[in-house]
Amino acid sequence: MPHKEGSLEAPTRHPLDWQSEAFYDKEKLDTELARVFDICAGCRRCVSLCGAFPALFDLVDETDSGEAHDVDKSKFGQVVDQCYLCDLCYMTKCPYVPPHPWNVDFPHLMLRAKAIDYRNGEVKLRDRVLSNTDALGHFAGIPVVTQTVNAVNHTKAMRGLMEDALGVDRKAWLPDFAARKFRSAAKRAASSEVRDGERTPGKVAIYATCYVNFNEPGIGHDLLAVLDHNAIPWVLVKSEACCGMPLLEQGNLEGVAQKQAQNMPVLAQYAREGYALIGAVPSCVLMYKHELPLMFPDDPDTRAVSEAFWDPFEYFVSRHRDGLLKTDFRTPLGNVSYHVPCHARVQNIGRKTSDLLSLVPETKVNVVERCSGHAGTFGVKKEFHAMSMKIGKPVFKQMAQGEPAFISSDCALAGHHIAQGIGENQLGDPPLAHPLTLLRRAYGI
Repeated sequence: MPHKEGSLEAPTRHPLDWQSEAFYDKEKLDTELARVFDICAGCRRCVSLCGAFPALFDLVDETDSGEAHDVDKSKFGQVVDQCYLCDLCYMTKCPYVPPHPWNVDFPHLMLRAKAIDYRNGEVKLRDRVLSNTDALGHFAGIPVVTQTVNAVNHTKAMRGLMEDALGVDRKAWLPDFAARKFRSAAKRAASSEVRDGERTPGKVAIYATCYVNFNEPGIGHDLLAVLDHNAIPWVLVKSEACCGMPLLEQGNLEGVAQKQAQNMPVLAQYAREGYALIGAVPSCVLMYKHELPLMFPDDPDTRAVSEAFWDPFEYFVSRHRDGLLKTDFRTPLGNVSYHVPCHARVQNIGRKTSDLLSLVPETKVNVVERCSGHAGTFGVKKEFHAMSMKIGKPVFKQMAQGEPAFISSDCALAGHHIAQGIGENQLGDPPLAHPLTLLRRAYGI
């Protein structure tokens, strides 16, 4: 394909045509994969992002002609399997995304391939289990079950059996289930809603997220403490299901639609009542702000929720700019190595977390903007865990530099993955703390 200059315009994105039969036509998919792969092979700017592009370029280089159109289509899946939908190629690297006439959307093309595989039943039991976070979350808070599952996660022999049975790598870090769900505890500590006249303008509805609710409720309680300290009224959304991101990563688009149907009527009510919707997991925020609107472009509830959804630090920095955020920090944080997750970077909200933490006196934030390699469930799978550690190795080194007092990431999964990588590479043992935990610590509350 002849060279053509990339577009200098801001990337835009076409709605995902996932409900048409043409979307699931394997022959049409292969034609589009060949077209896009040809463009990618002639560019190669994304070679360092993940395993998908090296896999593609190896396939191209192995052909006699060295051309992408001569790659055996039966091998396209080797590229698709390596993509974990981080979106970095689309948002930070590719010069041929829309509105460029070549119209390259590599992540959504990979999503289409995954959706076809899912519809055809070509998805492992492990992937179906790991992506069903609502079902897994029911274990949380049941003492005997929670203790048993957590013990399995930390027992080498049981992890070996889990690897053999489900393909979950025995070395991969896995989150524990919490003894008590965030939503259950937070309901008792519910704020005064909007009754207290001393509270500052603005009100927040908390979308707990599966991970905070079932695995690390402390992150949610740190968020509530910061809101209370700043006299910001908050409520928990009255009901919630998974945002659908784990299902999206597996290509289960019908499953995503079911979660959307559960969540949108509830969340849209808060959006229309003037609440800022906040979730403490970047992937969930991305799902509501960007992915679901592309799947349901004509749904008014989805649009309303998208416009109302905020990353926590995006919200706090906005209030700071309006002079509404307290800066009465009591505790310096020292040197903080902060990792910007991929699903935060692609939201184009800037470095809001590091901007706010940098306001804390005697605090220096070392910002690392590179994929950690974990990417949802990708990093725990037996066939990809080693690759995830390889992708993350530069991040591990950068995060460990300067003997940080803390390492931190808005994505809790990425944070634990980085901590594991630092330990395995004998780069030190700095404590891991979520940015909301650090902010609470800085306030001394």
